[in-house]
Amino acid sequence: MLKASALVAATALVLAACAQSPTGRNQIMLFNDAELSKMGAQTFEQLKAETPISKDRNTIQYVQCITGALINVTPAEYARQNWEVVVFDSEQVNAFALPGGKIGIYTGLLKVAENQSQLAAVVGHEIAHVMAGHSNERLSTNQFVQTALTLSSTAMKAYQVQYQNELMTAFGLGAQIGVTLPFSRAHETEADIMGLDLMAKAGFEPRQAVNLWQNMAAAGSGGTLEILSTHPLPQNRITSLREKMPNAMRTYNERKAATALPQCRL
Repeated sequence: MLKASALVAATALVLAACAQSPTGRNQIMLFNDAELSKMGAQTFEQLKAETPISKDRNTIQYVQCITGALINVTPAEYARQNWEVVVFDSEQVNAFALPGGKIGIYTGLLKVAENQSQLAAVVGHEIAHVMAGHSNERLSTNQFVQTALTLSSTAMKAYQVQYQNELMTAFGLGAQIGVTLPFSRAHETEADIMGLDLMAKAGFEPRQAVNLWQNMAAAGSGGTLEILSTHPLPQNRITSLREKMPNAMRTYNERKAATALPQCRL
């Protein structure tokens, strides 16, 4: 009875935490913004302590020019945040954005993102992860999966199920392939779509997003780049970006006709 009650309570909690992403996809959100911002700030401080930070003024100004233009076209709740942007002096080809307004760019990425629009494609994608609450959703999904696994383990012990360890291993693998990894692919696709829209609104050339991922594919041909390790294959995302390109180009052309475009140069 206790186990059944716990399962009902867990299910009720998930139902109460249901939300929708900006693209209309159903989500589970168990954490509040304050909790996530605190976790984001702690993670960011740890990264700053462990990774050398670039002191090159030109590089910092270039990155801040691009991130500033993108942040300015986000919804008001994000645009008015006090964002902290740090350029990490590392050959790693990567970038990230954390809840609470933290953005990290690795100098290795600047060797693959050849111009302002290509870098804007990456940064817009990362900001989109924050706007869509993907960190919250990922943490919430993982917590729910772990709760389900714990409850299942308790139930099997109670009923003395044979080969319990083997079954739990299979359940864990099934949970990861069936729930966790598909969510990750959904997050990346959603961030691509939202990031493309952000860069177009900010006045960065959307077609450069395709060029960026072509560069990524070429740079990763000798091995897996850090940024590619948890992302869809470049060709798959290029196909998806091209499908969304007509809308993005309309947005970009409207911006181009209305006002000056960003002029961020390294």
